[in-house]
Amino acid sequence: MNSTKHRNLTIHDVARPQPPLAVRGATILWLTAVGAGVAESVLGAAGAIADGTSLLGLVMQIAFRAIVYGGLFVVVDRYFRHGVGWSRWLLTGLLGTVGMASLVVGPIGWLLHNGDFGTLHWTASFIAFSAIRCVHITAVITAILLSFQPDANRWFSHRTVRRTR
Repeated sequence: MNSTKHRNLTIHDVARPQPPLAVRGATILWLTAVGAGVAESVLGAAGAIADGTSLLGLVMQIAFRAIVYGGLFVVVDRYFRHGVGWSRWLLTGLLGTVGMASLVVGPIGWLLHNGDFGTLHWTASFIAFSAIRCVHITAVITAILLSFQPDANRWFSHRTVRRTR
């Protein structure tokens, strides 16, 4: 005979509630930001190949970015979406400060030193890169705002209740 102790299960024992709308939206936007970063990297790599950049340097950059973007994907999908508190702060700290600075320093520097829109080369790659950059920036800012809404705050402060009988 099996001596396993049986107990009555409730829905809370087998399924965790869905994240609130703000967290679901922020999850999609964090993943959009990661995807935009990957797309920017692909466009940048294509441009570097066309410019004759050394293959070793390019491979090193691609490897580094693959590790970073892969890690961010895991943090968003495995931790943020499930309400692990540190993931919200990590994404806000990394993508909201360091990542955002890396996205805007080039355009701001160009505006301060040149700022002449007549000198821009409106190629298809420039327009594609600019559009992706705008999506990237918008996704990060909106994801941060959604990540700190009241229902998101409750989701991330949720403590797992362990039942003992």
